[in-house]
Amino acid sequence: MKNKLYWLLLLPGIMLLVIFLVIPLFNTLFPTIYEEKFTLYKYIEFFKDEYYLGILIRTLRISIVSTIVCIILGTPTAYYISRCNKKWRSLLIAISIFPLLTNSVVRSFAWINILGKNGVINTIFLKLGLINEPLTLLYTEFSIIIGTIYLFLPLMIITVVGVMENIDNDMMEAAESLGANRIKAFIKVILPMSLPGIIVGGVLVFTGALTAYTTPQLLGGNKNLVLATFIYQKAMSVGDWTGASVIATIMIIITVLVIKLLNGIAARLDKRGEDYA
Repeated sequence: MKNKLYWLLLLPGIMLLVIFLVIPLFNTLFPTIYEEKFTLYKYIEFFKDEYYLGILIRTLRISIVSTIVCIILGTPTAYYISRCNKKWRSLLIAISIFPLLTNSVVRSFAWINILGKNGVINTIFLKLGLINEPLTLLYTEFSIIIGTIYLFLPLMIITVVGVMENIDNDMMEAAESLGANRIKAFIKVILPMSLPGIIVGGVLVFTGALTAYTTPQLLGGNKNLVLATFIYQKAMSVGDWTGASVIATIMIIITVLVIKLLNGIAARLDKRGEDYA
């Protein structure tokens, strides 16, 4: 009787998942692998095309660099916030979340004003005499990475703070009493215990960077296509919906592989070998 009740309670959620997740995914995948018979021709053609591969590599490079920088910047910041008293912690968390309250289009336009040839950075450098002509900072991979980091760093900080708040201060004190300095104690004690938050935050940043459309479109322009902007071009400009589905499927597979990879790295670093994402 109890098992039947559990299934009845699960049924609405399962139906929603099937209707809004499983069926759309199937409709995306099926046309790419079946044309009168099973075939992987479209995927083979994708990986044979140097232009397509260039877009894939650029997307992965931007996503990986953005994720690494967010981890490097976000983890110490999250540790500092987690060790503040409650009054300051609440204020710092609010400041960290604040950029998320602004639309990504607005944030991207702000970076256009900062990185443009007549933007803040070039104006300052020219007035200081550091450069003779404006630097090309906008519509480059660099500008996409900067915009992506700004976009997703708050997610990394908030995710890691949630884990580090539950780590007792006595852990650091115990490590220091055994001869470790604060940096070594942080690396050997706090960092391994923070792996769940870092892994989840890394996955959020990577998948967000991999699938972001607005920031790469506004800051990268048409010369620096990524997979998300390429999907839009394929579907809306060319009308090649099957080609867009191939790219979307590849992005899904990459996301799953990255989650497995990050869990594998975490299992090596953390002897408990748990899956975090």
